[in-house]
Amino acid sequence: NAKDSILKIKDVKDMDEAREKLKRSELNGIIELPKDFGEFKGEGNGTKPTGTINVLYAKGSEQTGSALTAVMNQIANEMNKQLGQPEAPLKAAGKAVGDEQLKSFDYTFTGLLAFSLMSMGIFGLANQMPAEKQRGSYRRLRAAPFTSGQLIISMAIHYVIISLLSLIMMIVVGMAVFHFNMRGDWGLFVLMAVLAAFMMVGLGLLIGGWAKNENQSAPLSNLLSFPMMFLSGAFFPVFLFPEWLRGAAQFIPMTPITDGFRLVMTEHASLMEVLPQIGTIAAWVVVIYIAAIKLFRWE
Repeated sequence: NAKDSILKIKDVKDMDEAREKLKRSELNGIIELPKDFGEFKGEGNGTKPTGTINVLYAKGSEQTGSALTAVMNQIANEMNKQLGQPEAPLKAAGKAVGDEQLKSFDYTFTGLLAFSLMSMGIFGLANQMPAEKQRGSYRRLRAAPFTSGQLIISMAIHYVIISLLSLIMMIVVGMAVFHFNMRGDWGLFVLMAVLAAFMMVGLGLLIGGWAKNENQSAPLSNLLSFPMMFLSGAFFPVFLFPEWLRGAAQFIPMTPITDGFRLVMTEHASLMEVLPQIGTIAAWVVVIYIAAIKLFRWE
């Protein structure tokens, strides 16, 4: 049924293992049935099974906790209906767990940073480059001893610097106004941010360099950006997606950026823990820039 497609159950040996996996973001939540869950209470004909399903989630992941609690409450309500219990003695309750308090803004902010890089990289270049082609700017450059590779790399460096400056401004505002709390290593975050900026700028260069005019670039930009916005986990928890969509989300270019930022900035992840994300982003960078140079059209 629908709930089976939403919830993916993972068995663990004990509660300690479950809490450790939750801390490392290997689990989105813990569903705990207390020992007395389902025990019959009352007297005579009024005896009925009662109990509360405990839904545990990481502090700061209120969106995840609310979604899980709502699903479990729906399951409990169906059980109550089947047992003929309109009073709903079976129910679910959500509870945040963890050693450190993490505001929901801290968790959401990482997704906003990834979205900012995507917007700067794709929408800016994908629209500007076709406009420059129509003005003949690149055609004049072609007369000079200037290769497409040199043009792509120089533009990439220029726009990466602009993207990183925009990112710095967002972080300053986030810390000064919204009291964002950075829990990870700044050096590791800078490494990921630079790679992520190169990747997103590369996507803009790929689209803008190939397109002859804005009529070609605009649909391609939207076709690429909308899946990244909605399927990368930047704004919506990936675990809410159907099973087939969760698998597809792993191939979205922005997914490793969102996951990496979130692990470093909110989970204090080490280099080894985010190495898969860094490797994936680096691989995307190589593939994207090779394609951007090969497919670039001067006019």
